[in-house]
Amino acid sequence: MNLQGIQLSWSTAKADLISVEDYRRRARRKLPDMVWAYVDGGSDDLVTLDRNTSDFSKWAFQPRVLTGKEGLGMASMLGQTPIDIPVYLSPTGISGLCHHTGEVAAALAAENAGTRAVISTAASYTPEEIARATSHDHAFQLYPWANMATGARTMTESFIQRAYDNDYQSLFVTVDVPVHGNREGERKRGMGAPPTLTPGRIANAAVRPRWWINFLRHQRITARLLLDEGGAAAAVKSAQMQLRLMRPELDWDDFAWMREKWSDRPLFIKGVLHPDDAAQAVELGADGIVVSNHGGRQLDGVQSSLDALPAIVDRVGDRVPVLLDGGVRRGSDVVKALCLGATAVGIGRPYLYGLAVDGRDGVSAILNIFKQEISRTLTMLGVADIRELNRSHLVRVDGSGPSLDSSPLAIDEATTSTSVLA
Repeated sequence: MNLQGIQLSWSTAKADLISVEDYRRRARRKLPDMVWAYVDGGSDDLVTLDRNTSDFSKWAFQPRVLTGKEGLGMASMLGQTPIDIPVYLSPTGISGLCHHTGEVAAALAAENAGTRAVISTAASYTPEEIARATSHDHAFQLYPWANMATGARTMTESFIQRAYDNDYQSLFVTVDVPVHGNREGERKRGMGAPPTLTPGRIANAAVRPRWWINFLRHQRITARLLLDEGGAAAAVKSAQMQLRLMRPELDWDDFAWMREKWSDRPLFIKGVLHPDDAAQAVELGADGIVVSNHGGRQLDGVQSSLDALPAIVDRVGDRVPVLLDGGVRRGSDVVKALCLGATAVGIGRPYLYGLAVDGRDGVSAILNIFKQEISRTLTMLGVADIRELNRSHLVRVDGSGPSLDSSPLAIDEATTSTSVLA
């Protein structure tokens, strides 16, 4: 066997991966159909899923020339931890479906890039496993699930305590999943709740031998915080448990209770689209807002995250950091969100594409692509540092939308020093 030839071929193939979309296409070939439906799909008619990406094109840059500036200043904060780029890894459940190294690999790649990951309640590794494997403190995303047999808040409190005890420095409470979204693509391909395996779906996975071997060997396909075991049967059981634990009755009193339980560390509310909700959260002690529609995977037909961003920034952006996730595929998307007042942005699907293609190295490559694209965009805008960005750098293509002014929207240093990225 010509191993040198195989290595050269793989090196050539990796050299062709220069954008998030390149990684997306490669990931599609590597993942079974049912897994791909989970990673890349959305709810109902995919209206919001499409808006999340397409609405970035509604804004055009207004660059300034001959400024003599090179866009190298990309530093922000994660809690009280400096990070090198205004991009973090959003929480994604059961990332081990993409690659058996899952959230551990993603968190390590984030550290290597000088940023951090937000670890999902539904991660394929436990909070303890990720904490032991990493060198820095990351953030924890909380689904406030309820174990009705032991009390509505007992399970939520145990999650909070485990994250706190393992030095997760910030908590991100996801509030846009009172019930499971109608993800028809997942259901049709066997990734509904619970997952359904058929001979055809097993064969579709088996023709991807590397994925199949790692699936059988490592079995990182369950929410390990709920069910610390692997295998197809466990995956079905884990999905059924998640459905039973969802809480449509969740209200602001629950949020206030979670704020109290998280003690002295920063808490963010994730899944906000309405300015009134953002204001209410801040009044109850939220340290920041994550503008998000769950990647178009929950209620279809709502605003894109970017479209909802300016009004929320105008309402609470002078008091707390406002973060965004959803539809970010380019460094230029990151810059547009920053111009509209976001402190930083989260990426979910892009890093999963990288994870599926090449594990930890693939996630590192995705983060490096974003870093290069952000720097290039800043330089061509005539901006040296992201702190210089404001709404004057953008114009609405169709002339509609919120009025723009030239006042910077960056939060002052006193606020930013204690901000947390979702």
